[in-house]
Amino acid sequence: MAINADTLLDRLYLKSQITKWRVIAVMLAVLVMIVSAERFNTHSPIEKDFVARLTLDGIITDDQKLYTLIDDLADNTKAKAVILWLDTPGGSAVAGEEVFLRLRELSKKKPIVAVMRSLSASAGYMIALGADHIIAREGTITGSIGVIIESAEITELAEKIGIKPIIIKSSPLKGSPSPFEKTTPESQHVIQEVINDFYNRFVDIVAERRQLPREKVVLLADGRVYSGKSAFQNKLIDAIGGEDDAMKWLVAQKNIRQGLDIKDISSKDDSGWLESMSQSISGKFFEKSSLMLDGMTAIWHPNTH
Repeated sequence: MAINADTLLDRLYLKSQITKWRVIAVMLAVLVMIVSAERFNTHSPIEKDFVARLTLDGIITDDQKLYTLIDDLADNTKAKAVILWLDTPGGSAVAGEEVFLRLRELSKKKPIVAVMRSLSASAGYMIALGADHIIAREGTITGSIGVIIESAEITELAEKIGIKPIIIKSSPLKGSPSPFEKTTPESQHVIQEVINDFYNRFVDIVAERRQLPREKVVLLADGRVYSGKSAFQNKLIDAIGGEDDAMKWLVAQKNIRQGLDIKDISSKDDSGWLESMSQSISGKFFEKSSLMLDGMTAIWHPNTH
């Protein structure tokens, strides 16, 4: 059947429209792939070089996502340096040591500057030692070099309210210290040995990283906190300043290109507003409570006794 000129022109127009929309669909698909790659931290070909800002705040706990994030930063060729933003009272001794060790591995590939804010003590200070350069404000609370195991003994209270704990165990030291039985000199000695082992590890890390005589570190490591000014005078940190000073150091000492953007890197999941509000409210009451942590802790909080 013969096709007249008008019908032919209509078909050609429709075909051109279909082709145009196919091209647009392909371009949109490519754009979605690029955005998705950026969202899930895969290295987009259009991503620019940047300085990563890794924030650690609140109580430090064992966090596999954080460990993986630090390892991934080492392999990210676009991240030219890392600013470690710290505002933490410390936390789990094991978690603090784990982050410290991973930061030391990361520093073999790119420079790290620790920027202490209001508080970076105990395990928080240990983590800072994983950086190549440590900066704090004069009013920063830091130090508190040491470890602690806290418990409570409530045998007299239990007796007053008519509670008689029944404890069956394989040996006298099993489960010590326990709130349901008197602490014996033997159990105190065993716990003290555990604390001493990690305390000596902490002291050795400070002496090595700060290049200080061990005997001087022992004098500094009596559990007390220091202001940023005092920490600088005692060579526990390198400088007084903030993030701008961290960038200046990276440019001057590590040949990082001036003007690079600072990009926040986080291991925390995005949560809904209700969960965020709940965490915020509970954090006001429990953020600095070592009762949230099991085992040995390197954490500082004001004495409320």
